[in-house]
Amino acid sequence: MQDRNPRRWLILIVLCLATLVLVIDNMALTVAIPPLTADLGASAQDIQWIIDSYILVFAGLLLTAGSLSDRYGRRKVMIIGLVLFGAASLFAAYSASPVQLIAARALMGIGGALIMPSTLSILITVFDEDERRKAMSAWGAVAMLGLVGGPILGGTLIAAFEWGTVFLINVPVAAIAIVAALILMPESKGPQRKPDPLGAVLSVIGMTALVWTIIELPHGINWASLAVTVVGIAAFIVWELRTEHPMVPLKLFGNRAFSGGSVSLTLVQIGSGGLMLVLTQYLQFVLGYTPTEAGLVFIPLAIASLIFNGIGAGLGAKLGNRAMIVAGLLLCAGAFVLMSTLDPSDGFLLTGGALALIGAGSGLAMPAAIGSLMGAIPQEQAGVGSALNDTIQQAGAALGVAVLGSILASGYTDEMASAPEAARRSIADALALGDSGLAATAREAFTGSMSTTFIIAAAGVVAAAILSLIVLPRQAKKDTPAAGEGAAAEAAPELAVAQH
Repeated sequence: MQDRNPRRWLILIVLCLATLVLVIDNMALTVAIPPLTADLGASAQDIQWIIDSYILVFAGLLLTAGSLSDRYGRRKVMIIGLVLFGAASLFAAYSASPVQLIAARALMGIGGALIMPSTLSILITVFDEDERRKAMSAWGAVAMLGLVGGPILGGTLIAAFEWGTVFLINVPVAAIAIVAALILMPESKGPQRKPDPLGAVLSVIGMTALVWTIIELPHGINWASLAVTVVGIAAFIVWELRTEHPMVPLKLFGNRAFSGGSVSLTLVQIGSGGLMLVLTQYLQFVLGYTPTEAGLVFIPLAIASLIFNGIGAGLGAKLGNRAMIVAGLLLCAGAFVLMSTLDPSDGFLLTGGALALIGAGSGLAMPAAIGSLMGAIPQEQAGVGSALNDTIQQAGAALGVAVLGSILASGYTDEMASAPEAARRSIADALALGDSGLAATAREAFTGSMSTTFIIAAAGVVAAAILSLIVLPRQAKKDTPAAGEGAAAEAAPELAVAQH
């Protein structure tokens, strides 16, 4: 074992800052959707693309970014990502149209993809097994701070200034992280393997085409993008199984713990991925909350998630990953069912209680699911394993935004079939018309469509629980790689980024 780096706790601060900038941005954006919609004249489809462009690029590039960081240097790749993320945030802050903001968010996705796998790889490299869990806990706590503080800070800035400030706050945080990384952080690399450029290209093509196809579903099946999806993903799988130096060790999916954790993560993120998109619009358009008030509503989720993350990690060691995953997923499903009963007359109590229940369920399930997945990956492939974990979560989140957002939009349009055409496009357009009767109808229509959306999300989470019960082994093996366990048990930053 190598000597401990004397600067390791200072390095941890840098890693926390790098992660914090991603969490704050994604959380602050959730409360900025209504004001930027009004200012830029964004449609419901534009809003989906403003969110999806980031998730799509982030998910598509994560595996490649993880491979690049192992090959060319984790510090170097992380710093490049921070520079790109900060510059793209400036572009986003001063966007004058939805198209410009979508482009800026895509560039931010590239930066985020370079940042995220590098942080986990560096942490595992700098801290030995004895201190790794403590470092992971601190890292997770900082992510939860961003989870709570992002909406509140974003709401406060929007109330005092304008929506663009939610992107400007990324710039100083990224700058501090860059300077600190250059001064404090040593460079590290993984085992040098032959690159897999074809695998990288095929993974990006397949993932991009998949999410594009889903987003276009409300307008009918896009057969061209569907064909690209099938061909791209099939070609990627075939190539990765046949090449001597695969970018992604797909044979891991033959491991029950790995495949079960992957399926659980994907299905639960489909539900969670659409939660923020749906709920922030409900809070502000239906209940009339200000951006600051909407941000405060998410505090119960963050607190419950932080508390139960620790409880779940402790119980998981005794009861096994499967028990924690199933219990947590069922709690999340119950929360989605509870939110399906919301109506325009409900206030904070029911919404806050449902969010606390989701936080508790996520705190129990997610560390165990990530632990099952990461524990099956050899320590020497921890960087790629981190990227694979991120990719699975981001793919689920992207699918959640696409699927649940499309269901919400189409359901609202159906409910407003007899309303004027302008009011049928989105609830924001209906409220902008200034007709109180039409506004009340729009709120009822949105809430009805939201109920259907949350019931579908609940069904997906229950399916994840059932599959986990069937596929996952009853108890984790005693010889699970230490690095995998340490990386997984406290991987809250990836949860916070993926969910939002």
